[in-house]
Amino acid sequence: MIILGVESSCDETAAAVLVNGRLASNVINSQIDIHRLYGGVVPELASRHHLQNIYPVVQAALDQAGVNLDELDGMAVTQGPGLVGALLIGLSFVKAISLVKGIPYVGVDHLAGHLLSVFLGEKKPEFPFVALIASGGHSSIFLVRSYFDYQLLGRSRDDAAGEAFDKVAKLLGLPYPGGPVISRLAVDGDRQAIAFPRAWLAPDSLDFSFSGVKTSVANHVNACRMANRELAIPDICASFQEAVAEVLVQKTMQAAEVLGVTNLVVGGGVAANPRLRQLFVEQCLAKGCSLFLTQLEFCTDNAAMIALAGSYQFEKNKTLTYDMDAYSRASILQ
Repeated sequence: MIILGVESSCDETAAAVLVNGRLASNVINSQIDIHRLYGGVVPELASRHHLQNIYPVVQAALDQAGVNLDELDGMAVTQGPGLVGALLIGLSFVKAISLVKGIPYVGVDHLAGHLLSVFLGEKKPEFPFVALIASGGHSSIFLVRSYFDYQLLGRSRDDAAGEAFDKVAKLLGLPYPGGPVISRLAVDGDRQAIAFPRAWLAPDSLDFSFSGVKTSVANHVNACRMANRELAIPDICASFQEAVAEVLVQKTMQAAEVLGVTNLVVGGGVAANPRLRQLFVEQCLAKGCSLFLTQLEFCTDNAAMIALAGSYQFEKNKTLTYDMDAYSRASILQ
């Protein structure tokens, strides 16, 4: 079974090929340098660059895998959520190939791809497991019972974790994307230097809220500037990162404890954060849980996870018709 995966939901144009479940290629063209000039993703620019990049990226993935279009058994493409204009580039490209070559295709929910990306690694969890997906657009906790059965347990009520990292970086005059920069600077900072708030919400709530900690950082920065005090940027980064990571970890552990589930999965772009990974390791060791961290190369947006999720859909004979459209919000969050 040879599957081509295509991802174009935001600012990465990606393609990957799975051959009998083995990853044969994984090509990613990032637009970070383009959007860094504006401090965030500009949807129209993202769509234009997807249009320029999608053919060479897909061709590179096929070449690296040593296959051609006629050898494909199926294709999987991100159908949503994401920037609709960007999504339509990938979806239309795959539809065109399907129409011309007669190759069946499936649409994959981007979050489902992140939930299943852990299976691209050597260490694979057993069902059921509790999964945290933390990225620039989403911070959500799921109970995953199978490759197709996901139950939403908690989600961000405002800013997602990755979004909060980007906004705080902008407040501090740091480049986009904010997560990697803050993480690097936090290494030299004091995590206890500034008591930024943790939004626990109701005692039994598994939802997240990061707008408050972002505002607290803004207030701290403004107070320092008004008092002509030098900003201790490493301390701010370390303290802010700790506030976000602590809430992500504790609420995920709480969900697992309430449900009696001992397998935990962490994925999404923010899952690459070293401090977050360290806290999860510490907590899972203390609680006797089995932790499955998505490999770093599959945390950020990629087509390998889309191809993998699509391969499971093909096993269930799920395919799309040509009138299927992209969607901007995650269907599995409904």
